[in-house]
Amino acid sequence: MEALLSGLTIFGHSGQRLLRLGLLLGAFTVLGACGGKQVIVQGQFPAPLMTKLPLSLGVWYPEDFRNHEFYEAAKTRKDSEWLVQTGAAQVQMWDQLLGGMFDSVVPMKANPAPDTMNPVVDAVLIPHVDELQYAIPAHTNVKVYEIWMRYRYELVTTGGDHITEWTMTAYGKTPTAFLQSDEAAVNLAAVVALRDAGANFAVNFTRVPSVAAWLTEKWGESRETPP
Repeated sequence: MEALLSGLTIFGHSGQRLLRLGLLLGAFTVLGACGGKQVIVQGQFPAPLMTKLPLSLGVWYPEDFRNHEFYEAAKTRKDSEWLVQTGAAQVQMWDQLLGGMFDSVVPMKANPAPDTMNPVVDAVLIPHVDELQYAIPAHTNVKVYEIWMRYRYELVTTGGDHITEWTMTAYGKTPTAFLQSDEAAVNLAAVVALRDAGANFAVNFTRVPSVAAWLTEKWGESRETPP
């Protein structure tokens, strides 16, 4: 299948918005007479079936993560503009995932820093979407889309001190071309990508070398890190 592969530029950390990707099945509306399409991603995400790690984990979602979206301008008159909004779905999936992985998950009141009144926890996770690419079919009657993302995770103390940082990737592809709309195909690919991100994180969290070293230091050499 001939496809057009597009890369999205991500903005920096100085208050500019992160350009964003679309991730979960949901409601679809048309932007207007210009032929644009808007997708508000929604979905259900089961908690992982695993032994919870005995940690109290704080979580802080930056504004650009909570409001995650991406925009694609039409390249020709036959193309459509796309706006895919995924922020609420991102937060929903990660809340569900982390709640199934750790004994306690505590939302932070503010970005971790020395003077904030955040609850004291073992560590705070701050997720980012650093890069996104997607493939759009060249022919609109073939509704198979692909989405690839690179996540970056920061693990810090309640006071904002750096513990470690690492990246993981996620991939989603529309599993069938027999869908009623392009919007449904885009969202289904996004759902698969987001579920892949969650599964990757759940399986590999304790296997990240820097995370494993932190857990060993926290629990002591005599204690075996839970699977």
